[in-house]
Amino acid sequence: MPKERENGIKLPSLDELFSSQKERDEAKLKHIYEIPINQIDAFPDHPFKVRDDEDMLNLIESIRAQGVLTPCMVRKKKDGRYELISGHRRKRACELLGMDTLRCEIMELSKEQATILMTESNFQRSTILPSEKAFAYKMRLDAMKMLVSRMVENQKKGRNFGGQPVEPQLEKAREHLINSYGVTEDYAGNLGTADSRKHDHTFGPVGQRYNSREMIAGDVGESSRQIQRYIRLTELIPELLDLVDEGKIGLRPAVELSYIGHKQHDVYEMIQQEQATPTHEQTRRMRKMFDEGKLTREAIEAIMMEPKSNQQERIVLRTERIRPLFPPDLPVSKREDYIAAAMEYYARHRQRQKERDDAR
Repeated sequence: MPKERENGIKLPSLDELFSSQKERDEAKLKHIYEIPINQIDAFPDHPFKVRDDEDMLNLIESIRAQGVLTPCMVRKKKDGRYELISGHRRKRACELLGMDTLRCEIMELSKEQATILMTESNFQRSTILPSEKAFAYKMRLDAMKMLVSRMVENQKKGRNFGGQPVEPQLEKAREHLINSYGVTEDYAGNLGTADSRKHDHTFGPVGQRYNSREMIAGDVGESSRQIQRYIRLTELIPELLDLVDEGKIGLRPAVELSYIGHKQHDVYEMIQQEQATPTHEQTRRMRKMFDEGKLTREAIEAIMMEPKSNQQERIVLRTERIRPLFPPDLPVSKREDYIAAAMEYYARHRQRQKERDDAR
């Protein structure tokens, strides 16, 4: 397999957050099992795509030659089946090879712990799409919030958490949420209370100012503000999110579009018609107009039809007198051609009329 590239993401492991060195050393001694592949289910809402691409072909050849060197990780489900935490690509490769079993380590984890481990293990991939980051960060944040809430419940009842005192784990988890995700100290401190369930606003709009502590990159390779941007992408309609993955829309313009609700559909239609995407500045204006209740389809069209610095000047007619004369299914970008063809036709008509007049 090709050597994996650095992707700048260094999330703290589940072990680092919630276990001691002794426990981590003992964990290495766990037994590995050969589990029937047909008894292993994918992780629910797994955010990372498994593609049958060149990397998959390389993985298949590696497994064919050497077997599965790194065991996959699973956890036992209540129905007796297994849930795959880490190794979705390895499982796919083994299926394509016709193998019946998969080399796995069985982990005893809660749903939240499994979610955290699933995301951190997949962040080691060489290539990660923006949409994959977006949903993985969101899943990890939600899992961390739920873990903190469970710790608080145990603390109230005077119980340990995972066999260890609650307070040190709770302090570490809250610090992680503040430094890595940019949540406020008040929010982290109130997690698990009735008030936090009524007002579940982890952080404000991504465009707002943050204090220095919230801007610390903390335990990850990206700043908390950047992680918040990725999480905002989960509010995009699938069509726009695909354009982000394809590199046709940048992260910051996409974040602005995530705030305009159902109007995203109108923006996507204009992108398809014009084969052009809005700039960051244009999306900021769209968001402002949406907040003011002024973002109509006509306003979106007017903004997106503005000439950009790298485009030639274009003739655009927006008057109500001209618009009804165009066919309803004619893209805006084709209106100039339509007008030119009509003028050429009219010019030929005028020339024929002149020739008839001269012949009289």
